[in-house]
Amino acid sequence: QVQLVESGGGLVQTGDSLTLSCKFSGRTFSTYTMGWFRQAPGKDREFVAALLIGGARTKYAESVKGRFTISRDNAKNTVYLQMNSLKPEDTAVYYCAVRMGSYDSTQLGEYDYWGQGMQVTVSS
Repeated sequence: QVQLVESGGGLVQTGDSLTLSCKFSGRTFSTYTMGWFRQAPGKDREFVAALLIGGARTKYAESVKGRFTISRDNAKNTVYLQMNSLKPEDTAVYYCAVRMGSYDSTQLGEYDYWGQGMQVTVSS
């Protein structure tokens, strides 16, 4: 079983930065993927970023590429999503998730465990 606890959401203004954290615990494979997804009101949950643990490979949605960075602190068992130059369209509930195995999928249906989600609101 894997547990994910997210923190760092909140209300910011356009152009601000915010860092989301996802602390994970429990059993994991030697290779797995940590992903961030988001869901805006009235929209489907969408992929934001993924980090392949054990392969050090990252993927980003086109809408956040160059503005968001996914990273990991091994000692703290925590994955971060650094979000810069935030826009109102980044407003959503953000979720972290973990997928066991060596494929860093962008498909939410392929992730095995999810955090509870947290609100990020970017005011204009």
